[in-house]
Amino acid sequence: MISVIFDLDGTLVDSEPNYYESGRRTLARHGVPDFTWEQHARFIGIGTLETLEILRERYRIDAPVEQLLAEQNAAYLELARTGTEAFPEMRKFMERLHAEGIPMAVASGSSREAIDAVLAGTGLDGLLTTVVSAEEVAHGKPAPDVFLEAARRLGAAPADCVVVEDAAPGALAAHAAGMSCVAIPYVPATAHDPAFTGAGLLFRGGQRDFSAEAAYDWLCEHPAA
Repeated sequence: MISVIFDLDGTLVDSEPNYYESGRRTLARHGVPDFTWEQHARFIGIGTLETLEILRERYRIDAPVEQLLAEQNAAYLELARTGTEAFPEMRKFMERLHAEGIPMAVASGSSREAIDAVLAGTGLDGLLTTVVSAEEVAHGKPAPDVFLEAARRLGAAPADCVVVEDAAPGALAAHAAGMSCVAIPYVPATAHDPAFTGAGLLFRGGQRDFSAEAAYDWLCEHPAA
């Protein structure tokens, strides 16, 4: 049986504005007052820890990365609990898969606490029970670890899994895991990124082009990687 593994941020929910704001607040607290959305966008698809490691070195921040991560997670959770929306067409897709008994998981670069808060706040936790955070594996995306661990927990072979992703690092991770990929670029301008060329199904316009029906039909026609 096919299994579907979803990225969370930018794929199931529009959480990037919250990640940007929590990161901006954290950096400002440590002497970086002018972090822009354009700078943030370069890290979409990369885990929070990996992002902060890069930014800490770039801006020569003295605080340990563990402290920065704790501060950003706290700020993000405050924002996430009050204002995270699931993409309507993606919710419809998940509901269809759930009704058909297709196993699903979330595999995300976010912290487990953040994932759980977002899933609970949007009600998506009622559609799946398997969740993997990059904190639980050795390497975050674009390494395949988080997707391989999700497949293991689902009891599925990687070749029988389809990943749904919005970012190039996640598409690369899916390919490295030996999984098919449905790509919905969060930043439509990145649709021509070579990472997306191997996607089995690509919605070039991002969420505005995504169709639950089209994705489900493709899934039925392409049951394996």
